[in-house]
Amino acid sequence: MKILNNFILLILVILTISCSKDEKISVVKEKNIETQMIEAFEEGYKELENGDVLFAAKKFNEAELLYPQSQWAPRAALMAAYSYYSQDYYYDAEYELNRYLKVYPNEKNIPYAHYLLAMIYYEKIIDEKKDLRPLIMAEEKFKFIEKNYPNTDFALDSGYKLDLIQDYLASKEMYIGMHYVKKNKWIAAINRFKNVVDKYDETSFIDEALHRLVELHYKLGLVEESQKYASLLGYNYQSSEWYSKTYKIFNENYKSDIEIKKEKEGIFKKFKKLLY
Repeated sequence: MKILNNFILLILVILTISCSKDEKISVVKEKNIETQMIEAFEEGYKELENGDVLFAAKKFNEAELLYPQSQWAPRAALMAAYSYYSQDYYYDAEYELNRYLKVYPNEKNIPYAHYLLAMIYYEKIIDEKKDLRPLIMAEEKFKFIEKNYPNTDFALDSGYKLDLIQDYLASKEMYIGMHYVKKNKWIAAINRFKNVVDKYDETSFIDEALHRLVELHYKLGLVEESQKYASLLGYNYQSSEWYSKTYKIFNENYKSDIEIKKEKEGIFKKFKKLLY
């Protein structure tokens, strides 16, 4: 019995030593991986500063894969996205950001990831008159940021970008409206200009849209409707050049201050020529 007990004790000692060795190897191995990951991250950052964004993104991805449980992993994923964004590789940056939002939904840099994604959509706006998709996606994302992260700098800039987007959308309506005017499609044009008045009344196109509505309704013989829009324009934008043009529709002999000034300058130039 004593021999059996001694044998069991020996086995336990061997197992304990074995487990201890395994644990030590595991710790050493983990430290090595972390060191490799930090080195890859630092190399990525260095290449980003040097302008080689593709290699930088590759190193950041490598850092994330080396030690995905580390606090450095989400930072590396976000830096990979930023690397692509910094040199206009928008589709690669968009992919990385969407992956980041899915894999690290509770990270503290989530607001920044949403903002960077919104900026990608915004900067992909090439011609708002032809392709509205990036513009609409940017608008949705900036609104999301304003709603969910209201006390951040990202929300502040999102509000500014939303104002610009409203101008883009109003510009689109005005462009289509004027296209219909050239085609003599008066009703279709009126509907476009009404969209500007109803939806984008805080943009820089509102006074022109009102003038076009005055102009088209007058052309169609709808004088009362035309006067309604003229009154609205006069009440809110009397100093606008479009108000002067509107006023001239109802008063053919009316001359704006600018027109009078130009006439006087023209007369003065003619007078000077007579003296020489």
